[in-house]
Amino acid sequence: MTNQASKNAVSLSALISRAERAGRGAPPVDHWNPNFCGDIDMLIRADGMWLYQGSPIRREALKRLFSSVLRKDADGRTYLVTPVEKLGVTVEDAPFIAVEMSREIIDGAPTLTFRTDVGDVVTAGPAHPIRFAEEEGEAFRPYVLVRGRLEAALTRALAIDLTDFIETDEAGWFIASGGARFRISGGKT
Repeated sequence: MTNQASKNAVSLSALISRAERAGRGAPPVDHWNPNFCGDIDMLIRADGMWLYQGSPIRREALKRLFSSVLRKDADGRTYLVTPVEKLGVTVEDAPFIAVEMSREIIDGAPTLTFRTDVGDVVTAGPAHPIRFAEEEGEAFRPYVLVRGRLEAALTRALAIDLTDFIETDEAGWFIASGGARFRISGGKT
């Protein structure tokens, strides 16, 4: 495998220019503690489609608004949270999809930055780790932590591009970004 950026790599500045929330954080949902009001008929499918009462949410601005007040709690459930209410939603896999990736060398070390389908931009590193699905028979399926406990699944195309950056050492395979190494299970050399 190579450590060279692929021809399809997106420049960091281009990625950020397309991100709606670049430089702005999400509301402080982790600090809000409203009462649980019940579940709503909202589903976030594994392919990134958001549904309300079985119908797709087609307005991207509405999807982005909902995504900004999304929180995954320690109980493993995902909620829409405002200062006054907390509503349970169903998530098939990850609530977000990483749709673009940039790889740059910063201070001699590789740095991977991702843009999600809802406009978040995150740089993989200790605060935003990359993890790989570990279920039996699961395909190479990487995720990056976006905020709180919310992750973005990489598209299949980005997962393939990510394989160009696999490195090895005495412990096995890993992806390096932001000064951290993210181990790929089953990657013992």
